[in-house]
Amino acid sequence: MTFVRVWLRLELPRRWRSLAVLALLIALASGTVMAAMAGARRGSSALERLYERTKPATVAIFSNTADFPWERVRHLPDVQAMHLFLLDYNYAYEGLPGSVLGFPPVDDAILHDIETPVVYQGRMWDPSRVDEVVVTRRLISQNRKKVGDTVVITLPSLKEMQEQEGSGPDGAYTGPRVSARIVGVVGSAFFSDEPGNKGYVFPSPALVARYHDNTIGPGNNPKNLYNFVSALVRLKGGEASLPAFQAAVSRIQPALELEFTNLRDQLRPAQREVSVEAECLLAFGLAALVAALFLVGQAVARYTGGSTAELQSLRAVGATPRQTVAASTAGPLIAGVAGALIGVGGAYFASGYFPLGTAEIIEPSLGRSADWTVFGPGAALVILLVGAGAATAAWFGLASARTEAPVRRSAVASAFARAGLPVPVVVGARFALEAGRGRTAVPVRPALLGAVAGVLGVLAAVTFSQGVSDAIANPARFGQTNQLTSYLGTNDEDYVPAAKISAAVAANPDVTGVNDTRLSIASGADARGTVSLYSHRTGDKELPVVVTAGRMPQTADEVALAPASLTILHTAVGKKVNLAGGRTPRPFRVTGEVLVPGGPRNSYTDGGWLTPDGYDALFQGFKFHMLQVSLRPGADVAATNKALTKAIAAAAPEAAGYSLAPSELPVEITEIESVRVLPLALGAFLALLAVGAVGHALATAVRRRSRDVAVLRALGMTQWQSRGVVVTQASVLALIGLLVGIPLGLALGRTVWRAVTDALPVQYVSPWAGWAMLAAAPVALALANLLATVPGRRAARMRVAQILRAE
Repeated sequence: MTFVRVWLRLELPRRWRSLAVLALLIALASGTVMAAMAGARRGSSALERLYERTKPATVAIFSNTADFPWERVRHLPDVQAMHLFLLDYNYAYEGLPGSVLGFPPVDDAILHDIETPVVYQGRMWDPSRVDEVVVTRRLISQNRKKVGDTVVITLPSLKEMQEQEGSGPDGAYTGPRVSARIVGVVGSAFFSDEPGNKGYVFPSPALVARYHDNTIGPGNNPKNLYNFVSALVRLKGGEASLPAFQAAVSRIQPALELEFTNLRDQLRPAQREVSVEAECLLAFGLAALVAALFLVGQAVARYTGGSTAELQSLRAVGATPRQTVAASTAGPLIAGVAGALIGVGGAYFASGYFPLGTAEIIEPSLGRSADWTVFGPGAALVILLVGAGAATAAWFGLASARTEAPVRRSAVASAFARAGLPVPVVVGARFALEAGRGRTAVPVRPALLGAVAGVLGVLAAVTFSQGVSDAIANPARFGQTNQLTSYLGTNDEDYVPAAKISAAVAANPDVTGVNDTRLSIASGADARGTVSLYSHRTGDKELPVVVTAGRMPQTADEVALAPASLTILHTAVGKKVNLAGGRTPRPFRVTGEVLVPGGPRNSYTDGGWLTPDGYDALFQGFKFHMLQVSLRPGADVAATNKALTKAIAAAAPEAAGYSLAPSELPVEITEIESVRVLPLALGAFLALLAVGAVGHALATAVRRRSRDVAVLRALGMTQWQSRGVVVTQASVLALIGLLVGIPLGLALGRTVWRAVTDALPVQYVSPWAGWAMLAAAPVALALANLLATVPGRRAARMRVAQILRAE
């Protein structure tokens, strides 16, 4: 140890700047890797940690009557807690979009028994105060609101409740106006934001209690099609007891069509999404680790190599190999300790920006988080790797000084020589492909691997990004093939002449598909779950459907189901499933796996399609009667909709003013867009790896093989030809990176995109990054030649006589 201390006293004052740069490089690399790993862990566990804090509901029950006996449900043996809320869209917040309407609570159970929200800011409302509301986080960020601000709730008048529409300017409601203060920002599994939305506002139960007739409506209102009290239920037995509970509730009013939503099933797509995001972040972390091993490893090796070369002179006065290795390792090890500690600090600071995407929306604990499961072992591993790398480099530096093994020749370089190519080309190929031995050794393999990894990473990232771009630009990848949608009726009652409207819409030349569809909720005959089923009309101007496996149903005893519904009903394509609607339960053969346009009771991954005859065989009426319209590619949606409004008014004067609405984009588009940045960052990291590896190889070759260049210069090679040696070396490395990296990058990008589409799921279309493939060669060659500029100048300006005299 005395020898090492003496050496450090000499070393640190001379090379402290190099050690400081090395420590910062280690800190940057280790901090990036630890932040990514900790962020992946945090994101993947976000939903479960939210469950642990919020007493999540097991099932949501939606009823179709204003007087359902909920107290009988509350007293069923397996009910642990129940919260009543109002399924109400007949109110508004002045100055806020209609999408912020949160289901008004009817009781205060969410304060203590079920779905107890996480309070991010402020507090929960007082259930007795009508002038208090709570909001979700996106309401604050998207609408320039804050805790303490006032929102105005506008309720319908009794007449507007009867008519189910506003009578004021632009359809505004003219009933009671309630000024309420935002007292808190909250969130839970059910009362949660969604990607791309504007947030939600939840009034206190006092609103429904004080304004019963303006919210739930008078009990004698025959046109009340929307405002029904529904329930969240937490079961003692969890999901396992849901079938028995569903059967027990159905026995309370057997004639009533109920919708049971397994909330755990409903959130499983979100869990898949956060898992995909976490896996992408984990892959980024692993790639960053590989980049760090190359880049930091080379820096450590260079520093250690310089120390070892200086220590060689002390071998003559008695320094042992062990002392030499220990002294050479000491400086990098100090830098490793400092870099690891700074890296932990940086990772902790960066944790405030994690998790990403969907996980960020449901994260219960915002802010910075010290994940010592990652930080502790991560810091120890960094120090261990730096020390081991420095010791290994020192040992091999001593070994190379003692041995001069024969050099393995490159077949490619030999072929260039036999072909009579110019000397700079042959020598440059040897520099690029022949590693050498001892003091002339060049990091050929790291340079080749780095070049391949750089091209591969960039191509894979761009290919994956093209897949994301295609999905974002084409809602049909998510099953939404219709650009316009409208409601024709609700709960067995049409409020417009559906047949006339459908015919008028179909007559428009820009319309390519029209589906006059009915939607109802079916359940598995064994009470395994519920599924939203649409009727699908075939014939002229048939609405296209995304079929991922099998085919659409063709007869009354066939059904096609979305992936989540296949899982919920424990069935598969080709099997039979028993379904129960308003009629006698009956078996259906599953003919295909499909994606379904998102609707009032389903996302694109759950639901299914029936033939009209199959629908009539299963249901007596409908929950929703809708019109789904697809347009020709390139059609102006707004202009076509305006023309359709005029055509509807002409064909059905009693429906004058009735119009369709643009279909809302699936929220999953925003979710999938959030994962695009990680592969691009990964590609950038691997490109940095390639730059570092190739640049290091070029600089090392000029330094360690200066004798070869000097001999050739003495024999007549010019300065420009000396530059040509380095340019050839760089070009050969780039060409090999292109030849291997392009096909592998394309294949890897498609494979990763396929895995993401299967996990979400999304219709897979092979991405093709044509412009990136065309640009790869000139960009890679230009970058390689740019890296060759400085080493080439050194090769051209080297002092030939001095080098040969030293030899």
